[in-house]
Amino acid sequence: MDLFTIENLFTLMMLIVLQAVLGFDNLLYISLESKRAPVAEQKKVRWLGIGIAVALRIVLLFSLMKLIDYVQGEMFSINWEGVVEGTFTLESIIVLFGGVFIMYTAVKEIWHMMALEVDGAEERKPQSAAKIIALIVMMNLVFSFDSILSAMALTDNFWIMAIAIIASGVAMIWLADTVSSFLEKNRMFEVLGLFILLIVGVMLLADGGHKAELAFFDSHITPMNKVTFYFVIAVLVLSDIVQSRYQKNLLKKKERLAKQAEMLNKS
Repeated sequence: MDLFTIENLFTLMMLIVLQAVLGFDNLLYISLESKRAPVAEQKKVRWLGIGIAVALRIVLLFSLMKLIDYVQGEMFSINWEGVVEGTFTLESIIVLFGGVFIMYTAVKEIWHMMALEVDGAEERKPQSAAKIIALIVMMNLVFSFDSILSAMALTDNFWIMAIAIIASGVAMIWLADTVSSFLEKNRMFEVLGLFILLIVGVMLLADGGHKAELAFFDSHITPMNKVTFYFVIAVLVLSDIVQSRYQKNLLKKKERLAKQAEMLNKS
């Protein structure tokens, strides 16, 4: 089969765009997680984490193409009629685990920020680079499941999907330092990033629950629409920008009133 046909090149472009869109939350997680490593090793952590994850993504792609029926096949089911019902597959379990872990990470970091403000807690000690790399690789693979299965719905050509994965990996390595530097210079956006991760966790839980056909009290879990997800993210970003601008304007007004009061006192 000729790889460089018009149809295959168009599919490759579509896959690269798909990987880029689905990789946004992954890149955000990598940037936030790498900040927990020692400062001197943060760049290496990001590069190694993404590089190893890309290599494992290709292995995962090859495995999924061979074992797709097993991954999506039933592993066990819960049938507590009228209370909890569901049929779990390996795919749904991995997605559910990823959602729980991301929500736990986001809530833990948000709680730590609140503790710093309220209790004056000291900064935590950096964690080992190896541990952070392992977490980045693990979560990258969780994020990969949906993107790889979506890619397999567009084509069955292994090499086209592999090239798209490598291209998205290179883009992530290129952007990771930029995103991390931006978050370092604009610390308030870290809060926004953590709440975005929290929503990503909710989205993964909903997606995993849908894949498992989970139902609580006869109410089935439905997946979060991607359009809804990006709309919520856009609203969060817009509200953060407006709040930041409003806060700066209030500070400027306060400074101006203080100067006017000082001039009146002097006169």
